[in-house]
Amino acid sequence: MIGAGPAGLSAAVEAAEAGMRVAVFDENAGPGGQLFKQIHKFFGSRDQNAMIRGFQIGRNLLARAEAAGVEVFLNAPVMGIYKNHEVLVKIEDESVHFKGDNIIIAAGAAEVMVPFCGWDLPGVMGAGAAQTLMNRHGVLPGRKVLLVGSGNVGLIVGLQLLQAGCELVAVLDAAPRVGGYGVHAAKIARTGVPFLTSTTILEAKGDGKVEKAVIRKVDSRFQVIPGTERELDVDTILMAVGLSPMTQLASCAGCDVEYSDQTGRLSCITVTDEFCETTVAGIYCCGDFRMETAEGASSAILQGQIAASHIAEQAGYITGEECGARIAKCQETLRQMSGGMFSVKNKGRVDPTETDEGYPISRSLLERGYIAEEELQNYPAASYEAEGVHPVIECVQNIPCNPCRDMCARKCILVNGDITNIPLVDQTKKCVGCGLCVANCPGQSIFLIDKTSIPDYAAVSIPYEFLPLPEEGQKGTGLDRSGAPVCDALVMSVKTSPAMDKTAVLTMKVPLKYADSVRFFKAEGGAE
Repeated sequence: MIGAGPAGLSAAVEAAEAGMRVAVFDENAGPGGQLFKQIHKFFGSRDQNAMIRGFQIGRNLLARAEAAGVEVFLNAPVMGIYKNHEVLVKIEDESVHFKGDNIIIAAGAAEVMVPFCGWDLPGVMGAGAAQTLMNRHGVLPGRKVLLVGSGNVGLIVGLQLLQAGCELVAVLDAAPRVGGYGVHAAKIARTGVPFLTSTTILEAKGDGKVEKAVIRKVDSRFQVIPGTERELDVDTILMAVGLSPMTQLASCAGCDVEYSDQTGRLSCITVTDEFCETTVAGIYCCGDFRMETAEGASSAILQGQIAASHIAEQAGYITGEECGARIAKCQETLRQMSGGMFSVKNKGRVDPTETDEGYPISRSLLERGYIAEEELQNYPAASYEAEGVHPVIECVQNIPCNPCRDMCARKCILVNGDITNIPLVDQTKKCVGCGLCVANCPGQSIFLIDKTSIPDYAAVSIPYEFLPLPEEGQKGTGLDRSGAPVCDALVMSVKTSPAMDKTAVLTMKVPLKYADSVRFFKAEGGAE
């Protein structure tokens, strides 16, 4: 096994638990790949790690690997793969040869960088590097940050910058629409960060380090529009413009590779079959290393399980029937997770008009990162009204996630059919206001509204993941979906519990007329 990330570890666990002897090599000092810098809750279904933070998924995989007897070699870069499945590994000061019956390459992907004037100044870095600094080493990448790229990686890192105390000046994208999930963008937008679509970076300026960024609008053909230049005062520019699969070892082993532009740029990928096996028998590739769209750790874990199950069946450790059932389950989950608005077939589209259910697409969400209030009526769960406390769900794109359905003990929330379907509220069920759906929604797109319990006021409950937590009685300002201040707000309660896993449910009192507008709380002063 080459690579101790989510794909490599899941494959190692699957193979070892079937009774096979497994060794994993990784060039890093610690196992887990990207998982241990991912502090956000994962999307997907409950049986595929939804609602669990990345680093905890990594811990779980490592514990299972250790219990299954997997040997993990760290600081052990693989230098080449040769005939007869021989692998050359550098361990300390020695070059060591290993030979296996099968090899799984799960080498991951590298960040793509786009050159521009001044891109070599200190302060320009990949978003993944910034995430490593923050979440692995506790170091801020900068104070005033410009984020270039609005895909899921960039949006996730953008929120984590805010949580770490950085000022996120803007999110920039040359495309005319936000590239990642709208729920990720909305988390950032409601704090007041602007999204600048159809805008590109021209230059980084500074005396020995980044001090300013020069940006400019682009037209529909991505040509800069003269006279639209702006300068932003920033000390850091983060590039989140995509990932490129690392295919070097597969090429070294003689595996066929091909070029694809389905990621939005020409990328080299390894040719594999439905079991992740390459054109060289006994060599498999899985994870972001294999996938054209770099779909993330959840998909990588499933691919690792598919590859290991196929190997175990071929070697006689599990039956063909057992192997078929495991692989079919993984492939069905992959099918659902790779569907919806962000599927390969929709990659790069700028003209979607309707969701799978026939609801109008939120143009504001695509272009500005938040749903316009006048669009809410298009979505039953986002405009739901009821007596007393009730959920309002502002998840309005077809994305692969459904744990909200399973978290509600009263079954108030429905996700019918495929995992990518938009959630609905069951109007026959009564919400008790426990807040578990609010805290555990990975997209932080569920809110509890109560317009009837306090005369002339409403209670609005929101997910909150910033420190220090506000206190009961603390005054502040209620911000709308764009981050604009709309009214005074008073904290009524801040709920936390182990079941909420570090996401607090903050309930604030706001004037009744702003109940459908306020979606974030900005603290001002102390408790009343």
